[in-house]
Amino acid sequence: MTFHIMTLFPEMLEAFFNESIIGRAQKSGAVKVKLYNIRDYTIDKHRKVDDTPYGGGCGMVMTCQPIVDCHKAIISEISGSVKTIYMSPQGRVFNQGIAEEFKEYDNLILLCGHYEGVDERAIEIVADEELSVGDYVLTGGELPAAIVCDSVARLCDGVLPSSECYEEESHQDGLLEYPHYTKPYEYSGKTVPDVLISGHHANITKWRREQAILRTKEKRPDLYEKYTKRDADF
Repeated sequence: MTFHIMTLFPEMLEAFFNESIIGRAQKSGAVKVKLYNIRDYTIDKHRKVDDTPYGGGCGMVMTCQPIVDCHKAIISEISGSVKTIYMSPQGRVFNQGIAEEFKEYDNLILLCGHYEGVDERAIEIVADEELSVGDYVLTGGELPAAIVCDSVARLCDGVLPSSECYEEESHQDGLLEYPHYTKPYEYSGKTVPDVLISGHHANITKWRREQAILRTKEKRPDLYEKYTKRDADF
């Protein structure tokens, strides 16, 4: 899996992708992350990539030419399946199911908008879909792009030690994850649940499932409702 990120501020993302799990995954070759500075593709002699909006209004709008030419350059260099995503608060809201869907592609191209937004024609030309990370507005698409890449990358072979590392995660089966504990056994008057030190694996599995259901019901009743409805349908 290769992630191609089109942005005006690649420096914002370099540190993130070179550290921790994603950094190690890149070194091992499990995934690749390539950053493209949209400004490098402008034909404007002053390296301008934005202009005032038609119809008036505040802010500046990213222009078509550098975005479209950047995208063309990426497409010309890659092979395999590809999907281009424009990070936008107007898109469908990202979730674990979409992450599973995206991991099947060989290449994901993510366009990060900035300023007041992107000329609609550029979106129509390059994007297969728009994607949101939530119902709020950010100053740019860099953080949302990083979220999507991180979520999808950890599902790719070789990024995590085994599939068990993500199969029991929150949202993987519609539930939040069960609580975790480590040493010491007692801290500040609080102890580890006895079932976890019992050595009885069946009981531990049962307890974790019960805790996942209880935690989802308490913390995310919306997810719990979907979970109970799904079970009722089978």
